[in-house]
Amino acid sequence: MTAEPHSPFIAYLEQLRDRQDRAALAHLRRGLGRKPGEAPEMYPYVVPWLPNDPWADSRYFLIASLFALHPLPGGSGNMGAHFARIRQAKGSEDATERRFVSLLAAHADDLAYHLRQAVTLCKANSIPVNWAQLFRDVQYWGAPSGSVQRAWARAYWGRSDEDSPSQPE
Repeated sequence: MTAEPHSPFIAYLEQLRDRQDRAALAHLRRGLGRKPGEAPEMYPYVVPWLPNDPWADSRYFLIASLFALHPLPGGSGNMGAHFARIRQAKGSEDATERRFVSLLAAHADDLAYHLRQAVTLCKANSIPVNWAQLFRDVQYWGAPSGSVQRAWARAYWGRSDEDSPSQPE
């Protein structure tokens, strides 16, 4: 899956970060571990961006709170690529892989919990998150095809270009 063109919502969150609006980020962090709408402090920052689709609300609230937890700029790739960078930085570590497999297996109802752990791990390892990609991936998490999970798995376990066998000439 390729990232959607930079979402206006993600661009807005990045503006809050770039302006160093610590109060706004603190309000958004209050949504961590809560269901959408349970942290009214988030409303002024999230509600203006909500589409006319109540099913989408949770994605906006979730990404806003996670962004506020770890707003480090410069993320690229998907969450599988982020975990691969963590594994590379730590050396081959079973705990990282177990966490990643647990994230891949997460039911949509439990995704917020697993993503909070994943973003916390990225933060602890100074790995920036590609928020535009994560925003899109969360939207398609429950797709029957499992395309997001497969894309993350390819990014984590796939061979890099230098590991690929050379093509015969």
